[in-house]
Amino acid sequence: MSELRLRGAAAARPVDIFGIPPFLPILLGFLQAVGPISTDMYLPAFPAIEASFHTPPGSAQITLAVWLVGLALGQLVQGALSDRFGRRGPLLIGTVIYIAGTIGCATCGSIPQMAAWRVLTALGASASMVIPRAIVRDITHGHASARLMSQLILVLGAAPILAPSLGGLVLRWANWRDIFWINAAYGVIALLAAFIKLPDTLALADHVPFHPVSMLRRYAHVLTERSFATHGLMIAFYAFGVFAYLGGAPTIFIDHYRFSPSQFALVFGGIAAGYILASQLNMQVVRRLGLDDTLRLTSTLYLCGAALLLALAVMDVPVAAFGLVLAATHCFNGILAPTATVGALRHHASHAGSASAVLGTMQFGIGSTAGFIVGWLTDGTAVPMAALILFAGVAAKTCDLLRPPERIG
Repeated sequence: MSELRLRGAAAARPVDIFGIPPFLPILLGFLQAVGPISTDMYLPAFPAIEASFHTPPGSAQITLAVWLVGLALGQLVQGALSDRFGRRGPLLIGTVIYIAGTIGCATCGSIPQMAAWRVLTALGASASMVIPRAIVRDITHGHASARLMSQLILVLGAAPILAPSLGGLVLRWANWRDIFWINAAYGVIALLAAFIKLPDTLALADHVPFHPVSMLRRYAHVLTERSFATHGLMIAFYAFGVFAYLGGAPTIFIDHYRFSPSQFALVFGGIAAGYILASQLNMQVVRRLGLDDTLRLTSTLYLCGAALLLALAVMDVPVAAFGLVLAATHCFNGILAPTATVGALRHHASHAGSASAVLGTMQFGIGSTAGFIVGWLTDGTAVPMAALILFAGVAAKTCDLLRPPERIG
């Protein structure tokens, strides 16, 4: 903690990424991974959960729906708390709440009980999703922010690759409740790591009073700032495309293309690995083009990839061609996400927690609707998923064109 001297007034001065100790990106990524691990790891257990509680197929989906709603709403609260009380305290308390809620899921006796515990779990997990982004904004700016955000995505991106496979492995040797016990253990490790190593990066002088009315005004100010709104909506629509992919891919590859679950897991992991690689290439692209031109180029490439993906889906081409274009389109997101995040937060250093919270709520509020829509439109082909990804590309490119003409440095 002393390496950064981030407590007190020094916390308000952004530093270059090379002055940040190597453990910090790993720790922040580890904390942010609480969200995707808790989302993805128990998905293979849905049939087992429904069988355990003697409920009809699909009933476990309610626990995922309330989890996503809890994340969207919880981030608003956690962001305001972190601006008022600093980054460290709300993060530690939120992680304790996450652990308690996860234990509740492991010991619950019905689907409604699990849904209630999942809401509590999401409220706690929201802290680990909002606050790391705010910390990045506290201690870096410009290109350094993009580099650090990319390092976070490197750690964060491993979670969706490993979580479903780990959940399936647990089910081979144990039962679905053990998945939640493993999540709780992860939370304990995150809590201890944050308690020992995480500095508070918000200077005491920069704490913002917490009043409901002023909080709403602060959120309104963030939302009406043009740069935040356009960059934030770009991120939200790209999240929409990701959720469309997550919701549609199992049906497309397993039912339409006749992949086995293990083969689908390899495809899923390969696409996620490409996303991680692209997020690391982001550092090189930003260094050459700057953040603004990087967004212009990659948003155009994402849109072109999405349009080609829909054309291939309509023609029902072989899986190799479809899969390659899907992977390439998804990879552009690995460059866009950290870059647009920096653009959204760069004018909000004085209340980065609140801005990060609004960003996360937009991301999950808009993005998660794709999962429901793709399920409603499912027709056994890849067309609904591809159409939703194209919609995301068109909407995000429109936001890119509406961004204020300024250089992000």
